[in-house]
Amino acid sequence: MSRLGTYTRRGFLIGSVAVAGGVVFGVRSYRANLENPLTAALGPGEAALTPYVKITADGITIITPRAEMGQGIHTTLASLVAEELDVDLADIAVEHGPPSSAYFNGGVVEEGYPFPATDQSALAEFARAQRDIPAVFLAYQITGGSTSTHDAYEKMRRAGAIARETLKAVAATRTGLPVADLKTQSGAVVLPDATRLPYTELAADAADVELADAPALRPKSEWRILGKSQDRLDVVAKSTGRAIYASDIRLPGMRFGVIRRSPYPIGTIRSFDATEALALPGVEAVLDIGTAVVAVATTTWAAMQALDAVTYDWTPPTYPADTEGHFAAIAAAFATNRPNSRQRDDRDVEAALNGAATSGAEVIEAEYRVPYLAHTTMEPMSAAALYQNGGLQIWAGTQGPTVARREAAKAAGIEEDAVTITTTLLGGGFGRRGEMDFVQNAVKVAIQMEGTPVLLTYSREDDTSRGPYRPAAIGRFKATVHNGLPVAVDVSTASPSILKGINDRGGSPASIPDIVPDFTISQALWDQPYGIENYRVTAYRSDPLLPVGFWRSVGASQNSFFHECMMDEIAVAAGRDPVEMRLDLITDDPSRRVLEAVAEMADWGTPLPEGRARGVAFALVFGAPTAQIVEVEQTPRGIRLTHAWVAADVGVALDPRNLDAQLISGVSYGLSAAIGEKITLSDGMVEQSNFHDYPPMRMYQAPPVTTRILENAPHIRGAGEPGTPCAAPALANAVFALTGERIRSLPLGDHIAFV
Repeated sequence: MSRLGTYTRRGFLIGSVAVAGGVVFGVRSYRANLENPLTAALGPGEAALTPYVKITADGITIITPRAEMGQGIHTTLASLVAEELDVDLADIAVEHGPPSSAYFNGGVVEEGYPFPATDQSALAEFARAQRDIPAVFLAYQITGGSTSTHDAYEKMRRAGAIARETLKAVAATRTGLPVADLKTQSGAVVLPDATRLPYTELAADAADVELADAPALRPKSEWRILGKSQDRLDVVAKSTGRAIYASDIRLPGMRFGVIRRSPYPIGTIRSFDATEALALPGVEAVLDIGTAVVAVATTTWAAMQALDAVTYDWTPPTYPADTEGHFAAIAAAFATNRPNSRQRDDRDVEAALNGAATSGAEVIEAEYRVPYLAHTTMEPMSAAALYQNGGLQIWAGTQGPTVARREAAKAAGIEEDAVTITTTLLGGGFGRRGEMDFVQNAVKVAIQMEGTPVLLTYSREDDTSRGPYRPAAIGRFKATVHNGLPVAVDVSTASPSILKGINDRGGSPASIPDIVPDFTISQALWDQPYGIENYRVTAYRSDPLLPVGFWRSVGASQNSFFHECMMDEIAVAAGRDPVEMRLDLITDDPSRRVLEAVAEMADWGTPLPEGRARGVAFALVFGAPTAQIVEVEQTPRGIRLTHAWVAADVGVALDPRNLDAQLISGVSYGLSAAIGEKITLSDGMVEQSNFHDYPPMRMYQAPPVTTRILENAPHIRGAGEPGTPCAAPALANAVFALTGERIRSLPLGDHIAFV
C-alpha cells in the first residue's frame, strides 16, 4: 500500500482558498495556507512540493485527487501537472490523494449556482470566481458532475508550474547560475552547457525551500501533452489484472463479509436466527449491524451461503407497496406540495396560455414518466476495513473520500484523525460510489471484528434490489404554438429529493436544511437556452419514497427526456422541422453550433430509405452544450438502432480520444436505460435483482456512435455526464418519426420491441 494512506489534518487560515501559490478572488489575493497532506509521509531526501507533486529518489509521482472509475481522469489530471512540470507521462507514477481539504472540488459547488451556464454577466462570473471558498470549508473532495477537469484545469497546472520553478530555484542556488539561464526538460533542470540535474537529485533541497510564486501558465500553442490524445496510464495494469480495486484487497488474516439488507428498501430488521448459518464450514460470525445482517467467513462464497441459512424477521415498509402507488405519491406533489423551486418564470405564462383561444394559437399538453433506475456498476459495492489499537484503516473505491472519512469516524465513534482511507480504483461509479453505506457498514463490521481485517461485499442482488436509485419522476407541460413557434411554455416536474436522501444517509459534505431547494429536481429544465417569450419551470418535491441518489447526469437524465420530447411535440404541432425550430429558438452561440454540427454529421434533412427515421435532442448540461441524433430502422422482429451521432462543446479539449470515449459511454448508458431498464415494486419489494431481469443494452443492440468535440464554450467542461441526457429523447423522437407513436414513459421497450 502507498504511504499516501498516512496523513495528518492541519488547520488552515480562514479565507485561504488556494492549494499552492495564490489565487485572486475579487481584488484580494490570499497566500496558500491549506495543509499539504503528503508531507507527513515523506522520508529523508523526499519532497512534496505541492499537494500534487511528490519527488523521491525513485522518481516523480503526480497525485490525482479524483476517483478513477474508468473515465480516464487520472491520465488527464496527471497531464495537467506534467505539462507545466516538464515531465513525460511515461516517466511518472500516479496515485490517488488521501482525504484532504487541499483537494477541494470547486466545480461541484458551481453546479448548484442559480445561474445558467449561458449567463456571462459580471455577477455570475464573480460568483464562479468565489466557488472555491465554500468548497474549501466543506472539504468538497468529490468526483462527479463532470467537474474534475473544470475544477482542476488551472489549479493543477499551477501546481506543476510552481514545482518546476521551485526546482529551478534550487538548481540556481546549487550552481550559482541565474534562474533565467535555466530550462527544464523531461524531468530535469538543464544548465546552459546542457548539463542535466534530474528533479530526483534536487528533491532533498527543494523540500526545505519556500515555494516559488506561481508563474504564468503556458499558452495552448506551447502544449506538448494537453490537447493531444494520450494512452491511459492504467491500461497495462487493467489489461493484465494487476490493477487493484477494493474487491482485490487482501491483507494478512483477512476475513470476508457479505451483507443482507432488508428486502424492503429503507426497511429494518426485528430479529434473526443464525443458528444454522454458524454451523456451516468456514463461517465465523453473523453480525447485527443495526439495519442489516453480515455473515463473516473465510471466503465470500461461504458468507453468501451463510446468509441464505439465516432466518429473518423484517419490519414492513411504510412507503406504497407497488409501482403505481409510488407514481401516485409523486403525482400528488403537484397538488399538495408547495413548489420546491421556480428558477425560471419569464413574462406572463398564465396570460399567454389563457389567451391562446383568442389569438388563434394551438394549445398542447402532455405528461411524461420515468422509472426508478439502478446504477449496476460492474464491480459491486465493497470496502475493506481494519480496526485495531484505536485506529481505523479503510480501503474503498469511493467518489467522496473526505465524506467517507467523516462517516467512518462517526460509525466507529472515534475522531477523524484516527481514520486512514486508501481510495482504490473504482469498478464503475455513476454516482453509486458517492453513497456512504458500504463504507459505514464495513466500519460497523470492523468494530465488531476488532483486530481482523474484513472485506465487506454487497451481492449484485442486494445492490440492485435495495438501492439507492435514480428517482422516479413525472414531467408535465402545457404550451401554445402560433406561427410555427412556441409562444408560451409551462413545465413542471415532481420527484423525491436526491439531496434530502443523501443528507439523511450521511452522504452530503454538510448538513442541508430541508428548506433549501433541491436544484437537481429541475436540473436541465429551467436553464436551457431556448428564447421562448413566456416560459415557466416549476419543481415539486414529493414525500420520500425509495432511497434515491445521484445517477449519471443526475436530474438531467429524466428532465432532458421530458423537455426534448416536449420540444419535439411542439415542432410537430407547429409543422416545423425539429432541428430548424430549435435553431430558431436557441439564443446561445456554442449551443447552436453543436446542434448544427450534429445535423451536419448525420446529414439531417436528406431522404432516408423506407423504414428508417431519425430523432434529435439537445441539452445544455453541466455547462456543456450537447446534441444527439439517433437513427432507427423497422425490422420484422422489431426496431433496430442503426446509428447515433453526438456533438458536445467542452470549451477546451484536453484529450480528444478520451472525450470521444466518454461521449460514447454516456450515449450507451442513456440508450440502455431508455430501451429496457426499470426498477419496479410489488408487495413492497423491488422486483429486479440482477442483469437477467434488469437488462442492459446488449452489444448487438448498441449502434455505432459518431462523435465530434467542439471548443467554443467560454469555460472548460467535462464529458462524463453530457452524453447521457439526450439519448432517451433522441431515441423516443426517432421512434415517433418512424411509427407515429408518441411514447411518454420509459423504458420504451415496455411499449415496442427492440432488436
